[in-house]
Amino acid sequence: MKLLDKLAGEHAALPPKFTGKAILMAGLGGMIAISIAALMSARLDQLLVLGSFGASCVILFAYPDAPFAQPRNVIGGHFLSSLIGLLVVSQLGVGWWALGIAVGLAIAAMMFSRTVHPPAGSNPVIVWLIASQGAISWQFLWFPTLFGAIVITVVALVYNNLTREGSYPKYWF
Repeated sequence: MKLLDKLAGEHAALPPKFTGKAILMAGLGGMIAISIAALMSARLDQLLVLGSFGASCVILFAYPDAPFAQPRNVIGGHFLSSLIGLLVVSQLGVGWWALGIAVGLAIAAMMFSRTVHPPAGSNPVIVWLIASQGAISWQFLWFPTLFGAIVITVVALVYNNLTREGSYPKYWF
């Protein structure tokens, strides 16, 4: 098959529509999770929010049964990706090529550890952007990465189990 033929797609049907209730409940869940993390940031005077957490909320509240939405994946994926971003920046600096290496290693590490969480793939980019401004520290691994990921996951645990018929999570370890 030629590349242009592949780019035309397979003409598969669109995924099913979400119900109005599902849309409302997922949006509300994301709003609550990020609001709680932001409130805790203000109260603790400690950053607990990453841009990637917005995308995490899409998965946690719109697709809570997906493997990418399980606590192991959310927390482990964010932690591992930020760790790799910090390691690469500390060893290789903030060159464009270091960013590519960090993202590639984060993807591979999440796959190897079975903690794939797509939004976490942006954490090395966030680390690199902050480091390019000269403001990154190892504290980033704990706050906002680990603690923030735990906060949004705990909100998802409570919210999804109160508002859905199914059980969340599907697995822990």
